[in-house]
Amino acid sequence: MTASTTIAVVGAGRMGRGLAHVFAYAGHQITLIDSKPRADAEHEALQAEAFADIERSLASLVEFGAMSAAKVPDILGRIAVVRDTGPLAAAEVVFEAVPETMDAKREALALISRHVPPEAIVASATSSMMVDELAAMIARPRRFLNAHWLNPAYLIPLVEISPGKETDASVVEYLEGLLKEVDKVPVVCAASPGFIVPRLQALAMNEAARLVEEGVATPAAIDTATRFGLGFRFAAMGVIEFIDWGGGDTLYRASEYLRDRLGAERYAPPESVRENMKSGAIGVKSGRGFYDYEGRDMDRYQKETLGRLLTLLHHHDLLKPPA
Repeated sequence: MTASTTIAVVGAGRMGRGLAHVFAYAGHQITLIDSKPRADAEHEALQAEAFADIERSLASLVEFGAMSAAKVPDILGRIAVVRDTGPLAAAEVVFEAVPETMDAKREALALISRHVPPEAIVASATSSMMVDELAAMIARPRRFLNAHWLNPAYLIPLVEISPGKETDASVVEYLEGLLKEVDKVPVVCAASPGFIVPRLQALAMNEAARLVEEGVATPAAIDTATRFGLGFRFAAMGVIEFIDWGGGDTLYRASEYLRDRLGAERYAPPESVRENMKSGAIGVKSGRGFYDYEGRDMDRYQKETLGRLLTLLHHHDLLKPPA
């Protein structure tokens, strides 16, 4: 893979613009295709708006010292915003980024099917729809998969890849490589509503709203607790990793207590946590949990983990020297 990879995005809204920023920043030529029928003046207005949005995003990176202002014209010069579907005929990778309605997806995927070459990879940037539902709308489902980006796409590293039941393994491998090349962090997940992050996020956000409803804390207090508690922990280690770090037995007992005291089955420990508890696979302290720690240099692992946390604390000026 090189910067010569031919990339097109169908849909010139917020997500499409974010993808254009990502790939153009990394040196790729990229075409945004405005697939919605519009009068000439409307298309020209959208074109101007798209470039203005991307230029603002680049300006924010310049302001924070992440890049030089001298690079902005070059990056913008690698982006085209067109109505013509002709660029699809030469595209090696096409991202569908139209609004989240079945009708919009059906129209966009039908258009892509008519114009792309047989071996082109097509990825939907859907944030909610199941891959096999969308695969039924495209001519070559073996070349199709979902690629869920998190907004703002030009900043958030993660991209969740969800292949369908007919997706070729080589397609997944190629897209993973392309995303890594543009400094993204791809993860592959099975077809499931909500992928990984939105599913976890929905639970956390709903529970935060319940805390406000119940008068447990103010919105400001909850946000402070989230930023300086959950935020720091889960930036330093993953959620499953944290179960093992703190102990699956701790999670099990805390979950049972919360379920009983709050009268809410949503807090009941899942079967995997129960099974680990029964077998003694409770994490770091037992040498086995969701991960196997046998043979791992635990001193080094713990130092690396704490090092990430200390780096975050330093960055936020929250690690003061002793008095």
